[in-house]
Amino acid sequence: MDITYEKKLPVSSLTIARFIDNISSREEVEQAEYYLYKFRHSPNCWYLRDWTIHSWIRQCLKYDARDKALHTVKNQVQYGIFPDNFTFNLLMDSFIKEEDLTNALAVVDEVMLQEAFDEQCTQLLSLYVLHKYLHNKPELKWEDERNLGAALLLVGLKQNNTVGFSSQLLGLALLGKVELSKGIRAVYTKMPLIWTPGYLNRALNVMENIVKASDGKRLCKEVVDAMATMLEMAASETSETKVTEESQETKQEAALDDNDDEDNEKSKLTDYLNKFTELNAELESLGKIEAASLLTLTDKLVKETLPSSEAGEILSYEKKLEKWEEERAALIEREKELREKARQEREARLAAKATS
Repeated sequence: MDITYEKKLPVSSLTIARFIDNISSREEVEQAEYYLYKFRHSPNCWYLRDWTIHSWIRQCLKYDARDKALHTVKNQVQYGIFPDNFTFNLLMDSFIKEEDLTNALAVVDEVMLQEAFDEQCTQLLSLYVLHKYLHNKPELKWEDERNLGAALLLVGLKQNNTVGFSSQLLGLALLGKVELSKGIRAVYTKMPLIWTPGYLNRALNVMENIVKASDGKRLCKEVVDAMATMLEMAASETSETKVTEESQETKQEAALDDNDDEDNEKSKLTDYLNKFTELNAELESLGKIEAASLLTLTDKLVKETLPSSEAGEILSYEKKLEKWEEERAALIEREKELREKARQEREARLAAKATS
């Protein structure tokens, strides 16, 4: 591999895949990571194909190098590692089995940033990680609240049930809290979120939609209570907004708009709290408050739905494997043809040189 790099020879996904397939220890995983980075930044490196990426993650898991898999996923551009849902799920499930919720959550963050909550298995595993993590009541920085809020909102939008709507409500409440304390710019910067102010109002809209719904959907009491706590604390808060960690130049450019949006939202807090009180009373009168914890409901949803979802995903994965094998075989054949062509051209040059 070093000779290939030094001679600036073209590096195909097939070449890197062979190197990855030959990994036989944790130490070789670390060596392969070095070459992945090295060739990614080489002008002669082609993009990594899906089957190469999947093989890399599988080798990391096989040789107890989940940290390396996560590092390459979190630094996708540097390594050219852009996993599909099945690969994300493998890594997430591995951390769940080890009860490593912190790193499992890091995988969920990457899924959120890629807006890749399309597959049901990914949704279910992500919901379990999010609610299990929050159930332990960790101390959260505002960046954590933003990331958790965005993930809860985006995955919650994919689930048309009590867990989904409760996740949406909690996610929007967390984002609204960040919006009030740090401004709307802190919410949407480098995040797959809209930049229009009013996340707390959107949370109230979720409650209103449940009030109007006629299909038996509910909201978890603990989430509604969390929303109440956030609104009450925000309404009673009198201290000035903390200074953000943005550069002074950026703050000066955005100061006027951000301050206007923030002040506008704070001025609506009393209205928000009054509307929340009304909606909460309506939800209780209609029997649309679920007493069971969100984690309990999520755990039940996962147990009931994940097996069938996994069966469908495995079938889809097997079809992908067939396609990848065909693609790999075609590349190998193409490689043979190019080598044969190069050999013939070399022999022709030597023959011409010998007769001249």
